[in-house]
Amino acid sequence: MLSENFPFVTYSKNVFIPVTNICRNLCGYCGFRREPGQPGARLMKPEEVISILENGVKAGCTEALFTFGERAEEMPGYSTMLEELGYSSTLEYVVFLCETAIDIGILPHTNAGIMTRSELKALKPLNASMGLMLESTAVLDAHKDCPGKIPERRLETIREAGKLKILYTTGLLIGIGENRDDRIESLEAIAALHMEYGHIQEVIIQNFAPKPGTAMENFPGPAVEEVMDAVALAARILPRDVAIQVAPNLIDPRALIAKGVTDLGGISPLTIDWINPEAEWPDVKDLQAKLGDIPLKERLPVYPQYIKRGWYSERIGSLIRRLSDDKGFRKQPEKENAED
Repeated sequence: MLSENFPFVTYSKNVFIPVTNICRNLCGYCGFRREPGQPGARLMKPEEVISILENGVKAGCTEALFTFGERAEEMPGYSTMLEELGYSSTLEYVVFLCETAIDIGILPHTNAGIMTRSELKALKPLNASMGLMLESTAVLDAHKDCPGKIPERRLETIREAGKLKILYTTGLLIGIGENRDDRIESLEAIAALHMEYGHIQEVIIQNFAPKPGTAMENFPGPAVEEVMDAVALAARILPRDVAIQVAPNLIDPRALIAKGVTDLGGISPLTIDWINPEAEWPDVKDLQAKLGDIPLKERLPVYPQYIKRGWYSERIGSLIRRLSDDKGFRKQPEKENAED
């Protein structure tokens, strides 16, 4: 149920760019990951990315979601692919892509798995926000071949981002073998980090969706009631200034809004959800009609309260000011164009 504190539900308009799906982790539920040489393995070329960025700006998108497999350099053959593009490391390539996105007029948000302090520091001035799903603090069979899914290591990345004052997204993956107590522990860990550093903008409560060809293809997804309970736990445990988000292409958000959801994440008018390609993004107008009297309000990848507090670098400051209105939400595109 909406309240005076949350009189609407927010979302952002983005382009989803899967720069590489090569990854060192072997998550039991993941249909995105590939190894070099496998059918579908990819490292996007700069011209491919630039085309999406330019079309995204034309479509009014404000966020470029750069997604990577984690530590692809550990996979034999990947470095050769990278060198063929003219780059010596993934970090070097990410820096180029973020710089390019800013120059084109769209704000980067990078999800690249576990990162070191130096990597986070290099990307901080070029990103409106960054992200890493905690998924769970529990040790799960779904993560048994995943060096990057050790909970302590993921929490450490989120902590280092906090020390650097990087705006951050994290979240839980519901239904991968964890139990309710695990979810409570995970939410409490996230809440503690936010209370110390104040940098977590949003926590995603994402329902597991089984994928054909994965180890968990016959593993049942969570019941809606289970996801609703997880949202209610998040609303109880997380500080009030942390948005609770669900993906409207994976689950009907209306009933979840009544339990505490305040944001519907990035919705793309151009690109598919590469993690869940079977689940189409809803059209925003259709989504608003479905939500009825629950208003939708567009935001940037920097939430309004952080825009007001100046939690962004000089490199992206002029772009944020051009794209945001006087309350920190997305300026209407016609007004933005009129001021150009």
